Amino acid sequence: SGVVRFDNLLQSLKLTHVNQAYCSDITYFELNDRFYYLTFMMDCYSRKVVGYSVSDNLYTEYTTLPALRQAIRNRGEEQMKGLILHSDEGGQYYDKNFLLLTKQHEIQNSMCEMAYENGKAERLNGIIKNNYLKHWQINNYAELKQKVDQAVRLYNHEKPHKSLRYKTPVQFESEILNLQQQTKPMMMKSFDAKRKINRASSPVLS
Repeated sequence: SGVVRFDNLLQSLKLTHVNQAYCSDITYFELNDRFYYLTFMMDCYSRKVVGYSVSDNLYTEYTTLPALRQAIRNRGEEQMKGLILHSDEGGQYYDKNFLLLTKQHEIQNSMCEMAYENGKAERLNGIIKNNYLKHWQINNYAELKQKVDQAVRLYNHEKPHKSLRYKTPVQFESEILNLQQQTKPMMMKSFDAKRKINRASSPVLS
């Protein structure tokens, strides 16, 4: 049948940092009596949309591939190693070209069997469509692309989340980065102090 199944790696995973796991899903948007397709990739920890695409078809090269490539560009190749990429069982997530890209970057593929097991991605689809796109005048495919860009910007920069202590994804990630930068100098000071103590207490050899 050609169907590829991956284990659900998110099932018992405790999320502790960004670039640990992304979730992704493809949803549709109806415009002028036809369907267009929106693919999103979101960091499960910070809820930030890290990659997305808008297409007029469901082929992998217009949906999941450009979304993942954008995520890799945005986050940096060095962040991909060991990352879990969680999705439903859609064919675009086990297409050979998609799997080549995940393998090349040492990304771990993960899949759910039930929609609720990809709840974060499903919620994101609803927010983008119902909180943003539905309320805007969109006349054609080109405008849809522009409006999805705008919706993602607003979601990342202006949508607070209860789970992020009412911060937006960008604020939350910025706070984490600041904490890490403050902690590093403290760790170095502690390390230097320890080295001095160790040197001072070492026996003097004559």
